[in-house]
Formats: sequence, C-alpha cells, structure tokens
Amino acid sequence: MVKKLMLLMGLALFISSVSFAQNYKYIGAAKCKMCHNKPEKGEQFNKWQAGPHANAMKSLKGDEATDPKCLKCHSTAGSVDKGLLAGIKVEEGVSCESCHGPGSMYKTAAIMKNKEMALSKGMTEPDEATCKACHLGEKPEGHVAAKKPWNYAEFAKAIAHDDPTTK
Repeated sequence: MVKKLMLLMGLALFISSVSFAQNYKYIGAAKCKMCHNKPEKGEQFNKWQAGPHANAMKSLKGDEATDPKCLKCHSTAGSVDKGLLAGIKVEEGVSCESCHGPGSMYKTAAIMKNKEMALSKGMTEPDEATCKACHLGEKPEGHVAAKKPWNYAEFAKAIAHDDPTTK
C-alpha cells in the first residue's frame, strides 16, 4: 500500500512538473516595459528599443522577413513554437525574452523582486553561449556578416541595460 502511494505521489509530481514547464509563454516586450522603463530601473526598455536587437527585423529585406531561417535570429516570436506565444509579435525583433526566457511565469513585481524565484519561474541569465547561438551560429546562405569581428565582451557592453536597483 505504501509503495503504491509513493508511486502515485511520484507520478503526480512528475506530471505537475511537466505541465508547469509547458506553461512558460512568451508575453512580449510591452509587458516588460511596464516595469522596465522607469528611470529608477535604468529605463531598460528604452535602451533595448534604441538598440540593434529591437531593430533586427529592419535589416531583413523582402522575403527574408518571413523566412524561418532568418526569423530564427532576427525575431523572438519567429524563433519559438507558435503555441508558446501570448502577446509577442514578430515585428518586435529580438526582444527581452530571447535573452531572459519566456516571461509569463516571472512577470510580476513580486516574483521579480526575488532573483532566485524569478529564475525558478523560467527567467534566464544570458551568457556568451546565448549570444553565440545567433552571432556565431549557423547562418543562412548569403548571410552578410557584421562589419567587424564579433567580440562578446565588447558587444555585451554595448547593449548593457542594467537595473541599478540590483547592484
């Protein structure tokens, strides 16, 4: 009897963890903007919006703007399963959630105040490997490389949008 109960409890835990993981949805930069565009938070949204990631779709011409090979790196919404989209649009380019993970489960201020809790709810901390997936990864045929060699430290500094309240 105890073995059956333990087996059922383990199965229930496994099923709930699988369904929880499937609940991570991409909510779009407009949701992030609600908190991350305030002066006390470093106006992170404005910094992103003025940078190359928010404008990544503008570099695509003609059919490239709908080509999945191009969208994979030029748009968050174009690079994930459509069933995971909840408010994000291809036109946003490379938005917050490309680097920080789908925000549906960590979007509230109560969760974001606690970094460990946010990480447990799907937030990710971008690192060099995150960036390399597009900047040094496999490129579609005919892709034009950047004007200068890609250097992680240099480019990370150029797009930095730190939250001064977490220092």
